[in-house]
Amino acid sequence: MTPSVEFRGVSVHFGRTTALDSLDLAVGRGETLALLGPSGSGKSTALKALAGFVRPSAGRVFLNGEDVTDLPPHRRGLGVVVQSYALFPHMRVADNVAFGLKARRWPRADVAARVAEVLDLVGMGGYARRFPRELSGGQQQRVALARALAIRPDVLLLDEPLSALDAALREDMIAELLRLRAELPDTTLVYVTHDQGEALALADRIAVMRDSRLVETGPCEQLYRRPGSEFTASFLGAANLIPVDLVRAGSPATVRLGERELTAEPTAALGSGPVALGVRPHRVGVGEPAAGTLPALVKAVQWRGTGYRLDLVLATGTTIRAEVPEAFAVGTAVGVSIPDGCPLVGAGS
Repeated sequence: MTPSVEFRGVSVHFGRTTALDSLDLAVGRGETLALLGPSGSGKSTALKALAGFVRPSAGRVFLNGEDVTDLPPHRRGLGVVVQSYALFPHMRVADNVAFGLKARRWPRADVAARVAEVLDLVGMGGYARRFPRELSGGQQQRVALARALAIRPDVLLLDEPLSALDAALREDMIAELLRLRAELPDTTLVYVTHDQGEALALADRIAVMRDSRLVETGPCEQLYRRPGSEFTASFLGAANLIPVDLVRAGSPATVRLGERELTAEPTAALGSGPVALGVRPHRVGVGEPAAGTLPALVKAVQWRGTGYRLDLVLATGTTIRAEVPEAFAVGTAVGVSIPDGCPLVGAGS
């Protein structure tokens, strides 16, 4: 089946700066793909190249099998939602939503019906006569989403759409986007974010980016449970990366950490270099020093509402993080337990 979106060797350069480097990536029809990475990773540049806001220095961009690299943005038929909402402040909500339809010369009666339809779809049916300044941030983002959906795009692009909202509104908007996904199963979503929680909640598949390049891509649960690189393990879920010695290769592998041997699941070809266990903070056990545990000192403690976040220094000098229900005083000697079955990645990958 022809991909809905495809990047073929797409690079973007601004003078001597490489903003995107040789991106090869395809998105299926009806799929939600999250482009995830830190600032400067190239994720927003990829979205702008897809939308037509920047011209690739090399490579081609395809929509539904058609090469659109040389088409201007308004001829690509895409819906775009950005973090700043980008609503026209002098226009009422209905006029903002109708803007793209009028630009495409829809009949007036059809415009009114479509505006009412999409405002109802995003829960803003009673706000058509208001101005953007009369709306909350979450309401403005819903209007921006309605405007993008009004033209019935095959592909909807969302560039950090929730980053300007507070935590409670972000949760509401994630629920709203999940509902819209269910109601628009044929619409392809490409979602740019640096928030791994948003990516895991919304996407079918995640493309992890770093330093203008694609690191790896895969289904959300696969990348979370079996990251193929040290960077993905640490960025997606904030795993501790604990250096270990490889005792026996295979699946599962056997590694040595201190005096203990553990089983681990290799996530990629490890080669002959150093390896590390990717251990999520909630899987780190902390208690009284005891046989079979790793000696450590509590370096810092934070109350997180549902429990405590501890920074621990192992006897090897490695600092790790744990999330536990009980507090420990700074400087306390503790015993740390690491479970079997954690992912094993090549250190430095």
